[in-house]
Amino acid sequence: MKIFKKFLVGLLLLIALVIITALIYGIYTKPKYEGELKLANIQKETTVYFDEFGVPHIYAASSKDAMVALGYVHAQDRLWQMELLRRIAPGRLSEIFGSVTLKNDKFFAGIGIEEASAKAIAKLDKKSPSYQLSIAYLNGINQYLEEGTTPIEFSLLNIKKEKFTLKDVYNIFGYMSFSFAMAQKSDPLMTDIRNKYGMEYLKEFGLDGSFNTTKIKTAGVISQQYVAISKSITAILNQSPVSPFIGSNSWVLGPKKTKDGKVIFANDPHIGFSQPGTWYEAHLVTPDFELYGSYLAGTPYPLLGHNREYAYGLTMFENDDIDFYQEETNPKDSNTYKTPSGFNAYQTLKKTIKVKDSTDMVLNVKITRHGPVVNDLIDGLQKDKPVAMSWIYTQQPIEILDAVYMISHAKSKADFQKGVALIAAPGLNVMYGDAKGNVAWWATGKLYKHNKGVNPNFILNGVTGKDDIVEFLDFSKNPSAENPNWNYVYSANNQPEPIDGFLYPGYYLPEDRAKRITHLLDKKSNWDMAAVGNMLFDNTSAVSPKIVKNLLLNLDEQSFSETEKRAVSILRKWKGSNNLNDIAPTIYNKWIFNYLKNTFSDELGTENFKMFLGTHVVKQVITTQIRNEKSLWWDDVNTKDIKESRAQIISSSFRESIIALEKQLGNNIEKWTWNKVHTLEHEHPMGKVAALKGIFNVGPFEVSGTTEVINNLFFDYTSDGTYEVKGGPSTRRIVDFSDVENSWSILPTGQSGNPLSAHYSDQAELYNAGKFRRMLLNKKEIVRTSTKLVFQPSKKK
Repeated sequence: MKIFKKFLVGLLLLIALVIITALIYGIYTKPKYEGELKLANIQKETTVYFDEFGVPHIYAASSKDAMVALGYVHAQDRLWQMELLRRIAPGRLSEIFGSVTLKNDKFFAGIGIEEASAKAIAKLDKKSPSYQLSIAYLNGINQYLEEGTTPIEFSLLNIKKEKFTLKDVYNIFGYMSFSFAMAQKSDPLMTDIRNKYGMEYLKEFGLDGSFNTTKIKTAGVISQQYVAISKSITAILNQSPVSPFIGSNSWVLGPKKTKDGKVIFANDPHIGFSQPGTWYEAHLVTPDFELYGSYLAGTPYPLLGHNREYAYGLTMFENDDIDFYQEETNPKDSNTYKTPSGFNAYQTLKKTIKVKDSTDMVLNVKITRHGPVVNDLIDGLQKDKPVAMSWIYTQQPIEILDAVYMISHAKSKADFQKGVALIAAPGLNVMYGDAKGNVAWWATGKLYKHNKGVNPNFILNGVTGKDDIVEFLDFSKNPSAENPNWNYVYSANNQPEPIDGFLYPGYYLPEDRAKRITHLLDKKSNWDMAAVGNMLFDNTSAVSPKIVKNLLLNLDEQSFSETEKRAVSILRKWKGSNNLNDIAPTIYNKWIFNYLKNTFSDELGTENFKMFLGTHVVKQVITTQIRNEKSLWWDDVNTKDIKESRAQIISSSFRESIIALEKQLGNNIEKWTWNKVHTLEHEHPMGKVAALKGIFNVGPFEVSGTTEVINNLFFDYTSDGTYEVKGGPSTRRIVDFSDVENSWSILPTGQSGNPLSAHYSDQAELYNAGKFRRMLLNKKEIVRTSTKLVFQPSKKK
């Protein structure tokens, strides 16, 4: 008994020691939100007030001092996220994660972002404000890296600290730009469908020109399957520890549309969810400058921002800025390839990828006149049939640093537009509103044309030159609108109207959100901030009830069970809402999945069908395809001597859905509510380890919303009938120039990436409920309600 008691006492002491050690470690590693610190590279005392949600309000004597302080406080909350982001483009994730991220590293190391970054940096004017202030920001990060506490992720993964440089900033922007693109997901898959079944099968996808003015080129079949490109790159982006950018909403209301006669600006960029989230908010004030902005980790200037004079934000343009070209290697010399003027030598790039706990991997990349050959960067392509990737971002001058500096430091609408014009890629809709009553949007990107008849939705011919880009358009030809007579501008990733008769090709999203936005905006001219806030959280689809109506026309209800009849009744009454307790979206989404599966998977096969579900094309095709009784896709190619009809496919899909839902959720249809199947969890890379999930992940939560409503919470369709949200509004912002000091914002989780910070997830419940917090600008209020951290100049050089 005495031995047992001694053991028990020893165990309790050990547990107590572990708890005390954990508490001490937690206190030590938490971000410092008050007190005093020495900071090198500042000239005068700089004060940072952290408000109740951890947003730093930085008051400095100069812009350089403000940027040094910004770098420091940004790093103490998001150093781990900065580390991840800077490693993606140069292919350095495997150094910390091992071979599990080797496919990511091979691809990104080979597509040329790092090399393009180096070229851009070499051309920078080192005396320019954009350069000088960027260096100041990096100095702040590096001082925290050297003197601040080490993030727990660094300790768990044994990451060696390295100073941040301007190349890291450019590489982060490069990854961001690539994640905006859709061509890598769509073009190879569409080419395979065309080559296997012909253009007749693609008419309902809008790729034959029926959805736009692009005339389809007749092309011979090229004997290679290209879906490996779509499959590999989609997997790379999905498995990346940092989520890709997807889509967005934004609208800017002119004075005649608002209750108080002042501009109201709204924006919610749609990005894949992760923990920590995408944006870090900060408010900078100097004697000659003020801006409240949302920053990507490791970047010095905000992509979203506002002050008392103007507000700006962005959505994704969804234009086509990546083309794939089928090249032809010289059969007599594998080091050369065919061009319109003869055979040229491949350029070669040799890179070494370091892999944790394994041997280094040497990557040899071939480069053609179009770009890098992707055969050696991804799995599944024939090595003797090279496919090159042509990407505007790496081929045009990269002036992203000057661009984001100019738009965040603009003195006028004209200044702002000059900054927008510098962005060659990615394609963005940059939204603008100001205190003078101006509203505007401009599409960024170096837009271009091919020869008439060339369809860039497919793999192009790299040999003849006939599929090459023939003209780059001046920025003045980019879609835009300034102070239109309808008194607002908006974007929901939908296709802009033609410019000079030219409808620019891209991967635009369907009309759902755009139709709902314009419907709500057009009928009202007394908007205020509260009404705009409700609209940002709107869960109603303007299109889904119409789709349901067309689907229901194909059902014969006479033989239906009571459950099936009740399901039909619920769908008939549905107005398109996707609230927590709604039943209709549970039935609708299951039916849509089975309709898509039973219509397309027989032709595409299991893997290609899964790829198809991940493209924007599938979102476009539903509305038109179900109305076409003669669609070739209705027939199941696996059933011989039988030709299935639209009614058969839609009816069998409905019954299959009801059976599955009864099995999943029970026989009581009143309990098939949306909250039981539609959930959101913000995953941290370390949360993939089961033992660490509870520490690092935020959620899961039952959430309203769905894909392609204004509150766009998107998910992958799967056979199990659950809808795990992958992404959505990365922030919701409203700036009202009638009361700019009380503008609103909300983040999906919180400001900090440190799981021990009080601001790691303190906004999650507000976000899920569609609520907001204030973006403070009034200094007296900020001082009264915040903690205070003072930076004193250090003599350290």
